[in-house]
Amino acid sequence: MILYRGKLYPDAMQGKLIGRLEGDLLDTLTSSPRLNAERVIAACDRMYRRAKEGKYDSLARPLLASFGISYARYADMVRAFSAEVLRYKCEIELGKDHTALPPLASGTRRSYVPLGVLLHVAAGNVDGLPAYSVAEGLLAGNINILKLPSGDSGLSVKLLSDLIEEDALLADYLYVFDVPSTETETLRRLAHLADGVVVWGGDAAQRAARDLADINTKIIPWGHKLSFAYATPAATDGQLRTLARHIAATEQLLCSSCQGIFYDGEDMGEVLSFGERFFGILQEESAARGPADPAMRGRNTVNLLCDRLEGNAERIFSGGGVSVVVKREPRLELSYTFRNIWVKPLSRHEIVRALKGQRGYLQTCGLLCGEGEREELAEMLLRAGIVRVTGGDLSRTFFGEAHDGTYPLREYMRIAEVDEG
Repeated sequence: MILYRGKLYPDAMQGKLIGRLEGDLLDTLTSSPRLNAERVIAACDRMYRRAKEGKYDSLARPLLASFGISYARYADMVRAFSAEVLRYKCEIELGKDHTALPPLASGTRRSYVPLGVLLHVAAGNVDGLPAYSVAEGLLAGNINILKLPSGDSGLSVKLLSDLIEEDALLADYLYVFDVPSTETETLRRLAHLADGVVVWGGDAAQRAARDLADINTKIIPWGHKLSFAYATPAATDGQLRTLARHIAATEQLLCSSCQGIFYDGEDMGEVLSFGERFFGILQEESAARGPADPAMRGRNTVNLLCDRLEGNAERIFSGGGVSVVVKREPRLELSYTFRNIWVKPLSRHEIVRALKGQRGYLQTCGLLCGEGEREELAEMLLRAGIVRVTGGDLSRTFFGEAHDGTYPLREYMRIAEVDEG
């Protein structure tokens, strides 16, 4: 389904509409008023109230079940569209005046202005995220073109069409196309019209975007990231239990989900003992939550069997649908997910050397240690490239946090300077 200037069209109209797109974009840039953040906030807030009343539950609940996300967490995520949160976001990222910057000593007036046109290349791992990406683009005053991810449930189009219902002015700033990733020429045409391409996805998606975009088009990558925990011998059972609960709740599917634990030590006997200790806690927390997806459990059973036969681990603790794979090589890697993690030795003195080469993939570290160790270890992790240090709940979020170490609204704008004389 296509959303074009506030109207829904069948996919068969895509070619014709894209043929009109450049002219319509230029008309908006030339003649329409600059989009005001407060106006966008008001429309998003009215849509948020619809969500609070359960209007989107029929689309949202199946998705929540497939990702193992509770309805309570969904309700908290939906708050991101509320006026309170969006105003706070603008203030944190752009300052109290949202776009104005202090003038230079020469009297030159400075302000944030929109890039112009953003193409959002959305990922399909969290439905509803494409709509939020577009909302951020609108807050920054841009015209937004959204390429839907494959297999989109329809939630994104529903949310964005409802947003236009709340304020008809937004129709000129919002376009949605269902273009398969294989249609590279069509995507190239869209990218050619954009001042910035917002890419959600891994290395392949980002490389494709750079190939499609013009050399003078800004690429804004929100790539796949890896997160992990770092534990010292002083880590308490309470800290480990919080981590285990996080692993079971997220199924390790988010960029902020823990894939494994680096243990501060070099003696493999200590590392094995720690792995067994955490395995028991993970089993308990997994049982309390209920079983993981049966198909994923079957897949992981095969993976673990192969690891045992091929000698890919020092020791594998498994049972009850969870596993802890103890390895010797301190390399950051993706786990098997769905409550299966690795444990590896990594002395605190080697943190920077071991992780710095993967700085582009680092996001969150759950630091499990004694209070007196926290400052030193956090500093080492930040020097290695980590952008977020938490406790055992790596996926906890606070409104106003940076995204992968930067503020999206600033990425979607530029600083303009105008001499008063």
